[in-house]
Amino acid sequence: MKWTKNAAPVEEPDLEPELSAYQQAMRKQLLAAPVVPAPEPWQPVAFVPVGGLLGIGFSSHPENGHDLVMVVSHDGHGLFDAVTGEKIARDRDPEDSTPDAVVDLSCPGLGPIAASRVHIAGLFGGGLHTTTRDGWRLEVVLPAWPHERVLLSRGGGLPHRGPHGERWWHIFHSNYSELRAAGFSPSGRTIAVATSSDVSLWSRGTDHSRAESAGA
Repeated sequence: MKWTKNAAPVEEPDLEPELSAYQQAMRKQLLAAPVVPAPEPWQPVAFVPVGGLLGIGFSSHPENGHDLVMVVSHDGHGLFDAVTGEKIARDRDPEDSTPDAVVDLSCPGLGPIAASRVHIAGLFGGGLHTTTRDGWRLEVVLPAWPHERVLLSRGGGLPHRGPHGERWWHIFHSNYSELRAAGFSPSGRTIAVATSSDVSLWSRGTDHSRAESAGA
């Protein structure tokens, strides 16, 4: 007697539901929005090419309080002043050269923050702040995968509900490299967007910090 085993029935893949009229209109609106400058008080600080970028993290300068951005790449670590855009430290052969070497995705600091470790967001996970205490918000959207768009808004709610350029701003389009991370510094004074090939920085300087301190 020959035994045969019944094959399990082949399941049909679940098809994605069609977009609603509202979703189609939202997608069309996002696709049509050009990249525009960030609004006041945000100012562009630097565009830094970094080949093989893995991730970025924030710290604070122990002397002047400036936001610092630490950049981790296959070629080492760099530290930038987020107010001036100046590179203030470089390590081409660091200990824990990639953040996945430790469980908390951190790397040793360098230069003025050599005594601390910096949490890195990027290829291996982690994340940056997406909101500030005074209502700014950063959102990454993908109306045409795999090219991410970074949207800046203020006032809460979905940023693309109001007019583009008035209620929300499309400030970055990652259509040439993979997006690694996008977010605010913990102080809320810096925006950083990192791709696999570069870092873009915007700042509202140190006046905001003094205003927050005065109002605390």
